[in-house]
Amino acid sequence: MLIIVLLCLQATGVDQAAGMSLIVFSLLLFTYYSIWVIVLPFVESDHVLHKYFLPREYSVILPGIAAVVLLLCIAFTAVVLWKNHNPKKVN
Repeated sequence: MLIIVLLCLQATGVDQAAGMSLIVFSLLLFTYYSIWVIVLPFVESDHVLHKYFLPREYSVILPGIAAVVLLLCIAFTAVVLWKNHNPKKVN
């Protein structure tokens, strides 16, 4: 906890604004997805709440696509780091 406080003291205003916007975006996305997956199946299909959400199939497809993209980014980064690795020569 102390490390987080110390890092916040060193961050500039732009860094703090960017971090806060990422936190707010993540909370909104988590809330939207939680309502979509947990609450919406128990609400009648003709309720007005359903018009604000995508069809239920996308609640599995979209996170699956996001996971594949994340794994591809990690694999790409690993390959680039592995190709650029220069071992130190010992005399």
